[in-house]
Amino acid sequence: MNAALHPTIAMLQSNSLTMVVQQEIERAILAGEHAPGSKLIEAKLAQQMGVSRGPVREAFRMLDEAGLVRTEKNRGVFVRDIPIDEAVEIFDLRAAMDELVGRRLALNITAPQLKEVRGLVDAMERAVKGGDAYNYHLLNLKFHDRLVEMAGNSKLTDIYRKLIKEISLFRRLNLTDSWLLPIAPSEHRELVESIASGDAEKAGRAMFAHTMASKTRTIENDLRRQARTPLATTPRK
Repeated sequence: MNAALHPTIAMLQSNSLTMVVQQEIERAILAGEHAPGSKLIEAKLAQQMGVSRGPVREAFRMLDEAGLVRTEKNRGVFVRDIPIDEAVEIFDLRAAMDELVGRRLALNITAPQLKEVRGLVDAMERAVKGGDAYNYHLLNLKFHDRLVEMAGNSKLTDIYRKLIKEISLFRRLNLTDSWLLPIAPSEHRELVESIASGDAEKAGRAMFAHTMASKTRTIENDLRRQARTPLATTPRK
């Protein structure tokens, strides 16, 4: 008979399993495998992942705190459906954060870091030339995440990543529009050069304007999506 696990080891194993389950459910949500507004079934997910329901239940709690799901009493757990007004608020907050990031990087970015982000811009421009919208989208996320990370404020990075995940939920409502290739791919290179200039005010303005332009495109895409959605017909009397 195997000896009982030490309580600390048992706790670490449980926490590790919960984290793996949470990461897998989050991946599936952000990949669009669970649509915004859909219900997540605890027993079904536990069976699919070969775990007990306990880690799934705890993963739901963590995902709720992260803003990716909502828990409704007596109804269950649902993937969050981000409305346009909330998405706009997220963009406004992100723009303020990006302005701070631009200012900090203009003063502190290193030569190796500049080389790295310029390499990402090169890859993004190659994706545009090749018509590869999917990889462009992934590179764009990585580019902005690295800029925030390079700013050197861990709290800012954590909050930024949470906001990006929430925005991803909104974009899942209209995947085609959100993955449209940019009209002006050079915009990201201009951001990098504004940071490389060492002018904190210039870099901050450029980062702020870039995010606000994304906000405008998001609103326009949502209006187009709504225009394409057929209205419910009124029954004849």
